[in-house]
Formats: sequence, C-alpha cells, structure tokens
Amino acid sequence: MVHAFPNIKSGGAASTATESGPSVRDAESAYRELTGVLPEAANIDGDAHFDRHVLASILALASSEGGSLAAQAGLTDAELGDLLSHWFSARGIESSGDRETSVVDADEIEMVRDLLLENRSSEGDCGRCLAAMIARRAMEPNHLWEDLGLRDRSELTRLMARHFAPLARRNDKNMRWKRFIYRMMCENDGFVMCSTPVCSNCADYALCYGAETGASRVASAAQSPAKPAGQTV
Repeated sequence: MVHAFPNIKSGGAASTATESGPSVRDAESAYRELTGVLPEAANIDGDAHFDRHVLASILALASSEGGSLAAQAGLTDAELGDLLSHWFSARGIESSGDRETSVVDADEIEMVRDLLLENRSSEGDCGRCLAAMIARRAMEPNHLWEDLGLRDRSELTRLMARHFAPLARRNDKNMRWKRFIYRMMCENDGFVMCSTPVCSNCADYALCYGAETGASRVASAAQSPAKPAGQTV
C-alpha cells in the first residue's frame, strides 16, 4: 500500500543541501573526474555512451551534496564500488563535505525502486542500479531530470525508454515523470491520485503536463540562482 508520498504538488521532501554556485561547480568537477570531459561535451551517441553519461551525472550531483555518496546516489557501498570500477576505469570521487543532506523515507524509495524494477527493459546490472538511483533521487524537490543531474528532460525520457520501456510506453501523454511514477504507484495499489477523470478538465493540468524548464545542476551553464525548493515536480 502506498502510504508515504511526497507532496505531489511540491515534488517531495525539501533537500537541506545547498544549491549554490560552489555546489554546482563541485558537481561539474566530479563529472569531469569521472569522464575526462565537461558534461556539456559528453558523447551520448550509442547506448553505452549514454548510460555512462547518465551514471556520471547522477554520481557527480550526489557527490556535491555532502554526506555519503553511496546513500545520496541510492546505492550500497559495494554497488557503488562495482559501478565505478566497471564504468569509470576505477576512477573515484568523494563527497564534497559533511553538510547535512535530505531526510528521506526508505520505504518510499523502496516502492519507487520496485516499480522501476518491475518495468525493466534492459539486461545487465545497469538498469538495476539505475532503478535504485532514480528512486533515491526522486525524493529530491526539483524536476526529476534536474535531480538526476541530466542536461534536460529529453535525456530522462530517453533513459526511461531504454531501461524502463513499459513505463515509458504508458506515459503516452507526456506527463511529468515524477508525477507519472507516483500515479502508477497509486494505480498499482488500487488508488486514484486524481479527482478529475479527464486530465484536460483538471485545475492541476499545468502541474502535471507543464514544461519542465530549467538548467542542469551539473553542467557549468547551471550556475544561475537556484529556484526555491519545493516548486517543481
């Protein structure tokens, strides 16, 4: 039973980690440590290059938030070590400090992860790791693509289509991904998240389907003032 959703309008529990310029710079530096290039120069031609970019983006942003890198990324220490050695030639990155980070609900993370795992469409460990990483990052307050460190929403859509195709196919109206994931969780538990049966008649239509504009939290171009936490999904 779903019992611990974030506020669907605000997008989740607010992170206590700062999103100031230095954090973004730390994330950009971490991405370069992992890949050897800046995020805006990433090669995402081909599935393997794209997967590596996604993993590096998540890890780079998580490393900028302080606390345990594995925990911020949604992995165990062993999983993190295996991922780094397999995808990044044993390159390592560290957390940027001991700042306080988000308070998250482990049960809720598990529910999101289980939904993603049930809808995996790729083989190997990458999709399994991504299910755990996406579930953890979904607890953060911004658009999901932003809290994965991606450059724009289209990268998240490609990620979902590649690794979680059954979910991607069901999102045929292009609902915002975090809202869509929680809607699927509700439906799986026999609940109806929305009071209006037809989306176009709903007063919250723009919250579910509005443009997910914003700047990457990892790329150097993202160093504009951050949005207040809790206003996007």
